[in-house]
This record gives sequence, C-alpha cells and structure tokens, in this order.
Amino acid sequence: MKSTTSYTYKDIWLIAYPILISLIMEQMIGITDTAFLGHVGEIELGASAIAGVYYLAIFMIGFGFTVGSQILIARRNGEGNYRAIGNIFYQGIYFLMLMSLVIFILSQVFSEQILGMLVSSDRIVGAATDYIRWRVYGFFFSFIGAMFRAFFVGTTQTRTLTLNSIVMVAANVIFNYTLIFGKFGFPAMGIAGAAIGSSLAELVSVLFFISYTYRKIDYRKYGLNRIPGIRTKALSQIMHISLWTMIQNFISLSTWFLFFIFIEHLGERPLAISNIIRSVSSIPFMTVMAFASTCSSLVSNQIGAGHSKEVPALINQHIRLCSFFVIPLIGLIALFPSTVLRIYTNIPDLITASIPTLWVLCSTYIVSIPGFIYFQSVSGTGNTRAAFILEIIALALYTIYILIVITGLKADVAICWTAEHLYAICIGIASYLYIRKANWQHKRI
Repeated sequence: MKSTTSYTYKDIWLIAYPILISLIMEQMIGITDTAFLGHVGEIELGASAIAGVYYLAIFMIGFGFTVGSQILIARRNGEGNYRAIGNIFYQGIYFLMLMSLVIFILSQVFSEQILGMLVSSDRIVGAATDYIRWRVYGFFFSFIGAMFRAFFVGTTQTRTLTLNSIVMVAANVIFNYTLIFGKFGFPAMGIAGAAIGSSLAELVSVLFFISYTYRKIDYRKYGLNRIPGIRTKALSQIMHISLWTMIQNFISLSTWFLFFIFIEHLGERPLAISNIIRSVSSIPFMTVMAFASTCSSLVSNQIGAGHSKEVPALINQHIRLCSFFVIPLIGLIALFPSTVLRIYTNIPDLITASIPTLWVLCSTYIVSIPGFIYFQSVSGTGNTRAAFILEIIALALYTIYILIVITGLKADVAICWTAEHLYAICIGIASYLYIRKANWQHKRI
C-alpha cells in the first residue's frame, strides 16, 4: 500500500515559505556585500569570498548546535511537551555565548596568520583580514539569532522569520551603503565597512527577535518566561544530538573554504568569478535549504507524533514542491546570464568570463534538490551521527576531486565547479539508502 502523509502541499508551503524568505533575506547580507564590493574592485570582491566562507565555516559550528536543538524542540513540540522547549532554548543560548567568546578571541589572534599561510596573494590576505577583524563581532549576535530560528522552525511558527529577515536586510543595506562608500558623513571604509555593517545588521536582528517574542508569542506556553540556570544534564542531551551536526557543518564548510583557497591559487580572476557565482547561487540554494529544513522539522514532528510510516511520502512531497519553484528559477538564470551577472559587477570581461561557470552552477540543482532534502531528512530522524558519517564519505570524494581537478589539472573555473554535482549525487544516494533501508523509525531522543 502506498504511503501517505497527513501534510498537504499547502501545509508544507505555509511552513516552508517563511523559512525560504528568511534564508534568502539572510543571504542578502552576502549578496549585498558582493554587489557593493564588486563596484569597489576585483581584489575586494575576491577577498570577500575568502573571508566570507572563512566566517561561514566558523559560524556553522554554532549553527550545527542550533540544528540539533531544533530537532529536539521539534520532537518535544510533536509530543506536546511544550514547557520543555524553553529549557532547551536557554541552555543553547548559554553554550553559544561561551562559544562566541572563544571563537572571537581565537579569530582575532590567529586569522591573519592562517590566511597568510593559505592564500598566495598578499593583497587578498590584507583585504580579507580587514573584513574578518570586524566581522567576528557578529558571532555574538548571529548565534543568538540562529537559536531563535531553531525555536521558531521547531515549533512551526516560521512566519516570524520573514519579518525578522526583512528588518535585518534593510539594516544591512543601509549600514553597508553608508560605511563602504562613506555616506552621511561617515568615512569610506571599503571592505571593513561591509563587515561592520553586516555585524550591526545581525544585532538589529536579535533585538527584533526579542521584541517580537515578548509581544507576539505565548512565551509562557513554551517555558520561555523562566530563565533557568545552567543545567549540565539538559545541555548534555542537546550536545548528544548536536555534536555530530556541529562537526559535520564545520568540516563541510571548511571543505568549501578549501575549494576557494584552491581557486585563489588559479588567480585573482577565477576567485572573483567564484565569488560572483557563489552569490548568484544563494537564492536557488536557499530555496532548496528552506524545503530541506522544513522536511527535517516535519520528519521529527511526525516521528514524535508516532507517524513514522508517513516519512517517505513526506520527503517526496518536499522534493516535488521544491522542484516546482527551483527549476524555473535556474532556467531563467541560465537564459539571461549577463543580466544576472550585471547585478554583481560592471566589468564587461568579468561578466563574459563568468557565464560558463554560471551555466555549470544551474545544472547542479537537478541533483541538489533530492540530494539535500533526503540528507536533511536523515538528521530529522534524530540520528545525526549517521548524517555525519554519510557527509564525511561525500566530502572525502569531493576533496579528492577538487585536488585532482583544481590543483592537479588546473582546469578552467567552470570545470572546477562540477565538484558540486559530485557532492550532491553522493550525499543524495547515501541518504536515500538510509531512509529506505535503515532502522530509524523508533529512535528516541
């Protein structure tokens, strides 16, 4: 008998679209940085790619912790144990603030030396260091924001994310325009201005989350009105789920950082192209991740409610609905590449050089949509250790591939980006086999 699911496409969309808007809006911070810095110069454009992925790799450690917290929150929400959610939330905040402090100190002390060892261009190192020196202040705010996001996604109250993201992006555009170009009496700070603006925008985001939760959310229902002390048992439970996700996210983004380091050794032009392509990919990629995140949360809710048999049909619904939105979008990008690329740079030969890589990027989504949705579903079952193992295997193959293609063959940058196809195919097949064959239906967390 064919498996069915209690969620309609409309139900999935109503949960997914606020996550989608919030993720796109969050990515608009990086898109804004790239668009503004692309009109400053190729050095700044390339440096922001290195520095941006460097920052993201570190951020994903903390974000991995919130993913584990989100899985637990969703499970308690599915069980109807609402008051336990507040304790999960606050223990997460405590841990992330300590992590922010440690990461901030280490980044300020060692970032320049690390970049100096990895990057061949002194001009790129200097500009990237200027960015990171100011951008690391954002960890204190971005981690709190990520914990709020885990709460709202886990309790399926995702509309809040849309409002927050609009506020954050608007703040980022204003701060970046003011500080990068030196408007309204402020000095022109270039790439450092982009970092300061992004950190300030994340502060605005956190203030909005706090205000909105106090005014609009039934915080007593979720136990948010009682601020507990540090509870090692509760924190240990969160860490049991989150640890593998934290390590997995860090290794995943570190591998992508390695990709950009290898590209930088091909020259400043390939690096600039890759940063543009990274920014163009933001909206379709975040669309996929919105549906993948929704699927992970709903899988956890379904298991918590005792409906494990509905999970495979639920995953397929997400794949079909995600394809409905993403495939037409990448089709438009592929048909009008120059129009899209002009958003990020006004250098004609850089636009022309970027088109082949853009086409390669668009073709990636044929395999990325099912790959990422199935992979996030594995995490949704609560078995984050299995998800970690699956990704490590895929990343090992990815790393071998980029070593051969980029450092060995020194291939054209468009060929280098085919590594994304390999990764999506590997992670997709492994995750599909896990959902179909493994015994995850009765895992308790």
